[in-house]
Amino acid sequence: MIPTASSSPAVAPRGRAGLVGDGARVVPAATRWLRRGLDVLLVGLLVLALVGALATGTVRGVVAVGVGAALLALYVLGRRRLPLPADVRAPRGAWWPAGAWVTGLVVLWVALCLVSVTAVWVAFPLMFLAMHVLGPRRGPVAVGVLVLLVVGVMGVYTADVALPFVLGPAIGGAVAAVVVLALEAVVRESQERQRTLDELVRTRDELATAERERAVAAERERLAREIHDTLAQGFSSAELLLRAAQTALDAGDVGTARGYVEQTREVARHNLAEARRVVRALAPADLASSNLVDALRRTSARTASRIAAHGDGRGPNVVVQVSGDPVALPTDVEAALLRVAQSALANVEQHADASRVAVTLSFLAGVAPGEEAVALDVVDDGRGFDAGGVPGRSEDGPGPSGGFGLVAMRARLAELGGTLSVESAPGAGTAVAAWVPLGAAEDVEEGR
Repeated sequence: MIPTASSSPAVAPRGRAGLVGDGARVVPAATRWLRRGLDVLLVGLLVLALVGALATGTVRGVVAVGVGAALLALYVLGRRRLPLPADVRAPRGAWWPAGAWVTGLVVLWVALCLVSVTAVWVAFPLMFLAMHVLGPRRGPVAVGVLVLLVVGVMGVYTADVALPFVLGPAIGGAVAAVVVLALEAVVRESQERQRTLDELVRTRDELATAERERAVAAERERLAREIHDTLAQGFSSAELLLRAAQTALDAGDVGTARGYVEQTREVARHNLAEARRVVRALAPADLASSNLVDALRRTSARTASRIAAHGDGRGPNVVVQVSGDPVALPTDVEAALLRVAQSALANVEQHADASRVAVTLSFLAGVAPGEEAVALDVVDDGRGFDAGGVPGRSEDGPGPSGGFGLVAMRARLAELGGTLSVESAPGAGTAVAAWVPLGAAEDVEEGR
């Protein structure tokens, strides 16, 4: 089908294989050029007919110009206003408005032929137009009528209608019908292919969603089994042992009660080990097979690569440093510090426009045993911001768009007894500092 200007209300993006549109609106781009060629052919032949009529210098020439102008105006009006579907499978050829438009064009063309014989050639683009507008059922009938009208017009001007006067229009009508039908077959195949591709894409997305949901459900079921088979059973045993200890105490048997309490402590220690194992299984992926320092280096390298990818090809110089004597950190502390670093580096990527970023992990020795702490500093030399304008308990972060999640980071560190501070000034970069006391963090982990 040759698309009209009104058959595609919105300009669709160019798709695969030179197709334009989506779904039922997929049309080969070559048909647009064919449509334009049809417009040029009709207008060109019409102009030639009018020029030939004017060359006679008679009243017929003036009448021909008037009829030709009316024909051209009706053609342009229909091309701009006639709603034609882009889907070749859609029904076409209704009397209103398509049939009325084609009929009006044919009537004006016949009138023009009666005053200018050269207008008979306009019948050829009208045949293409009739096939396009009226569809594969009514279109060939209209083409046949046009062929008969051409022969009749030639008969008006020639007493003896020769065989070429019949074969010429007949062959022209057959060519118009075959070309339009073949083009519609190509369009139909393209549309079916596009529908198939769209269906495959939808199916793929549905399968991906179902797979994610299945994975989430499986993980939840696995965690439920883990908790039921380990922690829940341990707590149940501890409750029974404590109940037995209470019974022994009520009976005055302190030794037996002490034994039950010792068994309860052993169950609690075992449950604590199981709880830590579950927590480690849920730790960030970067900490699954390495320590915090290696995870910080990988996160920093990814940030620099992303900035270079969507910038001018040069990312900031991100340096990861370690200060003090490293010690083994609880899983909660490692996860919290890694999340703080990821958020701070994400803010550098989105807002800072920095050339250098320093990520420093410091192991701080205390004056007395149990006073050790760990600190994480993320410092950049970017554009900075007014730190005094960031409310202490808002969701805004240390960037102009508030992408840091300040309250969430402070809450995460507060659970471990730590703090978070942000220092920045316009044009002076930004420093994010997280501090966690290891003694308090260990107490929190043991209390879980």
